Amino acid sequence: MKKLIALMLVLVMAVSFAACSQPAADGTTAPAEGTTTPAEGTTEEAPAAGELKWDAANVQASVEAAVAATDGKIAIITNTVSQNEEEYRSAAAMVEKYGDRVIHDTMPDNFMAEQEQFISVINKYGTDPDVKCIIINQACPGSNPGIDKVAEVRDLKDLLVIYCTPQENPTDITTRADITISVDEVGKGTYMAEKANEMGCKTFVHYSFPRHMAQVTLAGCRDKIKAKCEELGIEFVDATAPDPTGDSGLSGSQQFILEDVPKMVEKYGKETAFFTTNCAMQVPLIKAVYDAGAYYVQPCCPSPYHGFPSAFGIESPEDLVGGLEATIAAEKKYVADAGLTGHFSTWAVPASIANTVASTEYAFLWMAGLIGDCDADAMSALLSDYCGAEAALTPFVDPGTGEVTDNYLVYQLGYLDL
Repeated sequence: MKKLIALMLVLVMAVSFAACSQPAADGTTAPAEGTTTPAEGTTEEAPAAGELKWDAANVQASVEAAVAATDGKIAIITNTVSQNEEEYRSAAAMVEKYGDRVIHDTMPDNFMAEQEQFISVINKYGTDPDVKCIIINQACPGSNPGIDKVAEVRDLKDLLVIYCTPQENPTDITTRADITISVDEVGKGTYMAEKANEMGCKTFVHYSFPRHMAQVTLAGCRDKIKAKCEELGIEFVDATAPDPTGDSGLSGSQQFILEDVPKMVEKYGKETAFFTTNCAMQVPLIKAVYDAGAYYVQPCCPSPYHGFPSAFGIESPEDLVGGLEATIAAEKKYVADAGLTGHFSTWAVPASIANTVASTEYAFLWMAGLIGDCDADAMSALLSDYCGAEAALTPFVDPGTGEVTDNYLVYQLGYLDL
C-alpha cells in the first residue's frame, strides 16, 4: 500500500510539474529554466513514460517518490580507485545513500588483458532478476560483450542499460545501451584549443596511444584540437605515450609523462598547453606541468577532483559534494603560491560524479515507469540539478560519418580557472 501511494504521488507531482513547464521559443530544451518541448501526443489525463516534462528545480521530489515506490536494484560498475577515484567514490556514495538498493562493483585495472573477468562482473549482475538496471561508468572495452553475454539468458527489455563515457565505437554502443551519457568528447576539442589560446599558449601537446586513437570519439577530439589550433596559429604536437594497459603498465606510462613533459617544455617553451586522453596519466601530467610552469587545459574527465588533489598533495574530502568548494579553494591557493594562477583549468563540477548520480536517479524514475528507456529531458534535468547549471544534452554526431545517435547524449559545461 505504501508503494502504491508513493507511486500515485510521483504521478501527481510529475503532472503538476508538467503543467508548469512552457515550451522554449526555439523549441530547444532548457532544463535549468524549466523550459521543455511538449512531447507529441501528451495528455494530462494519461501521462506515460516519455511524456512527462522534467525540470532541474523539481525533479528530486519525483526521484524520492520513485525510490519509495519501487523495490528493484541498481548495479553500478566502475573503474577502480587507481584508475578513476571519482567514478569509484561516486558509486560508493550511491550505496551509502540508497543502501541495498544499489550494488557497486569494479572492472579489473587491466581491463584490456582481463576481458573475461570484466565480462563476468557484468554477467553476474545482469543475470540477477532483482537487478533492474546496470550502469557502467566508464563503459570501457568489454562492456559490449558483457551485455551480449547477459542477453543470452535474459530479455533485455526488463533491464535498463546505461553507459557513461563509453570507450567503444558509437554504432556498437547504441545497440547495447538504452541510453549513453558523456561529456562531449569530440566537441570539447574545440573548446580546449580555444582555452589554450586564451591562456596565451603557442603550442598544444596531445598525449595518447593507439588504443585510444582507434576510438571515434577520442580521435575526433584530437582532430578538433588540431584544426582549431591551426586556425588560431597554435602549433599542435601529436605525442604518443605508452598505453597503461600495455607491457610497461600503469607505472611505466606515468613515468614516461613525468620525464617527457620537461623535454617538451625545453623544446617548445613554457607557453605550452598539455592534455592526455588517459585518466591514470592526469596526476603525473599535472605534477610535471606545475613543476615546469607550463599550462594544463583540463583533465580527460573534467573535474576539480580529477588528478588535482593527488598532484597537489591535497586530501580529497569524504563528502565529495559538500567539500567541493573547499577543495577548489585549496587548489587555487596551491597554484597561486607558485605564481601559476591561470595556468590550470577544469570544469567547476565533476563530470564523472554527475554521470553516476544522474544515472542512478534516472534508473529509479525508469523503474517507477515515469520515463522510457531514453528520455533526454529527464536525464538533462537530473544532470542540471546536480551541476547547478544547465547541462543541455544533445545527440552524439559521429565525426566520421555524420550519423546522429539519439540514445547517445553529450554535454559541455564552462571552465573554472585555478
